[in-house]
Amino acid sequence: MTEFGSWWLLVFPLFFALGWLAARIDIKQVVTESRALPNSYFKGLNFLLSEQPDKAIEAFIEVVKLEPETIDLHFALGGLFRKRGELDRAIRMHENLLEREGLSQDYRLKALAELGTDYLKAGLLDRAEEVFNRLLDTPMEGLARSQLLEIYVQEKDWHKAVEAAAVLDKLSSRPLNAEIAHFHCELALLDAVRGANDDARQHLQQALDINRQCVRATMMLGDLEASAGIPRAAIARWREVEAQSAPHMVLVVDKLLQAFSATSGMEEGLAWLRGLLTRQPSLDLFNSLYNAVLQVQGTAAAYQLAKEELRRHPSLRALDKLIEAEMLQTTSERRDVMQSAKDLIQAHSQRLTRYQCVSCGFKAKQFFWRCPACGRWDSFDPERREE
Repeated sequence: MTEFGSWWLLVFPLFFALGWLAARIDIKQVVTESRALPNSYFKGLNFLLSEQPDKAIEAFIEVVKLEPETIDLHFALGGLFRKRGELDRAIRMHENLLEREGLSQDYRLKALAELGTDYLKAGLLDRAEEVFNRLLDTPMEGLARSQLLEIYVQEKDWHKAVEAAAVLDKLSSRPLNAEIAHFHCELALLDAVRGANDDARQHLQQALDINRQCVRATMMLGDLEASAGIPRAAIARWREVEAQSAPHMVLVVDKLLQAFSATSGMEEGLAWLRGLLTRQPSLDLFNSLYNAVLQVQGTAAAYQLAKEELRRHPSLRALDKLIEAEMLQTTSERRDVMQSAKDLIQAHSQRLTRYQCVSCGFKAKQFFWRCPACGRWDSFDPERREE
């Protein structure tokens, strides 16, 4: 024990001396590097800290001019220009990097990827596609294929999108079966427009083979049955949507009621819809049921339905329908006053009820399978909400 203690006393001062020397070297290196940076760099930092980004950018541009070797700062500025929407400046920044002699392979690939992204954001899809094709079979292949897929989607080249997504699906940790199913649905739409319903069915079946939960494919198969004059087959298809995604039934309920009406089974349709509304409470489902009850069973039944709905689930739309039903039963003297109240409620509720993307919050009057704002598939809630 004594020998160990003596040995430690001898070694400890050596460790201390080595630590002191290392710290001195690090401090000296930091001071040397700091002195090598131009004053514009520190001005830029000060502008950033004082929340003056425009002045900071100009200061950093001055640094780039004075010190061309500051490659990382080039990338940072290029990305910042793109984020601010100054795509011309971002493109020039990344093109200048690629023209530099002696640029390492890693930096060259990174500059290519940034340039391709600039082109994509600027809507120069042909140039972006050319750049990302150059990045295939490189360490940037995953990013390149992802961006190529986005290009094909924007160009609505669904055949290429299917092929690109199938390859990317093998490289990515995130499955792309839902997106590929949508691409087949888009191809089916094109087939249906030109009257090639058999080809459309084939694409829709491929969509369901890839993604059994593809609501859109099931709905479109129902549409094909309805257009072929087979309402019972259409009803069977559309009712399958509930097992896939019950909230999406609001998108097919009116078609279902029309098909029931075509088969002289409107009472059957009303009974089915009442059951659906019990299982899946929804303002849109209630609205469809109210209109159907008013048409088939009359004003008194519609009034009772609206009254029960308002009690169970208070909403502006339920109140609007209740007033509408009461107006149909009341005298002309009260009808004018009630019409004014109905107009106010209806105007307000229509302003508030919107479809909304759960990813980015974008709101729209119509339903989209792909959000026009953020580009996500299946991100729209099929139920319109009252705020």
